[in-house]
Amino acid sequence: MEDFNFTVVSEFIFQGLCTSRQLEIFLLLPFSVLYLMVVVGNLFVVILIIIDHHLHSPMYFLLANLSFVDFCLSSVTTPKLTIDLLKENKTISFVGCMSQIVCVHFFAGGEMVLLVTMAYDRYVAICRPLHYSSIMDRQKCIWLVVVSWIVGFVHAISQMLLILDLPFCGPRVIDSFFCDIPLVMKLACMNTDTLEILINADSGILATTCFILLLISYTYILLTVQHRSKDGSSKALSTCTSHIIVVLLFFGPIIFIYLWPVSITWVDKFLAVFYSVITPLLNPAIYTLRNKDIKNAIKKLVSHHL
Repeated sequence: MEDFNFTVVSEFIFQGLCTSRQLEIFLLLPFSVLYLMVVVGNLFVVILIIIDHHLHSPMYFLLANLSFVDFCLSSVTTPKLTIDLLKENKTISFVGCMSQIVCVHFFAGGEMVLLVTMAYDRYVAICRPLHYSSIMDRQKCIWLVVVSWIVGFVHAISQMLLILDLPFCGPRVIDSFFCDIPLVMKLACMNTDTLEILINADSGILATTCFILLLISYTYILLTVQHRSKDGSSKALSTCTSHIIVVLLFFGPIIFIYLWPVSITWVDKFLAVFYSVITPLLNPAIYTLRNKDIKNAIKKLVSHHL
């Protein structure tokens, strides 16, 4: 921890989404509305699944956890981004910056594993339906969710430990709207090439492993669905399509930001907005609009209160 004593930078300055003040003020309302929709949409899904006993199954238990993680992931960056749209001087303390890094990697890492768990649940339901209730029992579901949180935590702490000891003594402007490891590392007063490889390998291995497992799971599921009767296969296909859309929306931007060798600032900013604001907003919409059980639960809830 010796190098930490040489950290002279006590805060970092964000350049924000754009350089135009007029555009920033114009974006204030859309981002405020988007974040409100993220909060309401995801928490509504969580509460609906808790209160409706028809939705007390492994698939919906995992979906409630996904909605909660999406809400948390968006809350790490979006409120600060929205408030900063009003400010000319967008600063964040050193501790605040490190906290953002830990939280983003914690929730994003957890979500990756959770999406794999959801794919496993669908694999068991579609490919081994007779054994589903014995394989995906309550205890197994809780353990799978706990494992996703543990993996997210270990991933976040490993990333944090790699950058915490870096000496920051000069430049402090981050060309983004939140603290992201590649951008923060550029500001260190030392050569970080080796560290960059280590950090990218850490994120890359987790993201690539999860993505490959998801591809294998859904390929196997879709091949199984092909040989089924029309009725059963259309329901299974509808559920899997929702899952696959969510997976692509989540992993697409992450693979571009962390594994793509060429870095284009505006593209990185757009993709960061996409996975921190747009994806958490689309996830509950995709699942509720394409899911008969959830639509029925909403109808029941509405009719009960009218």
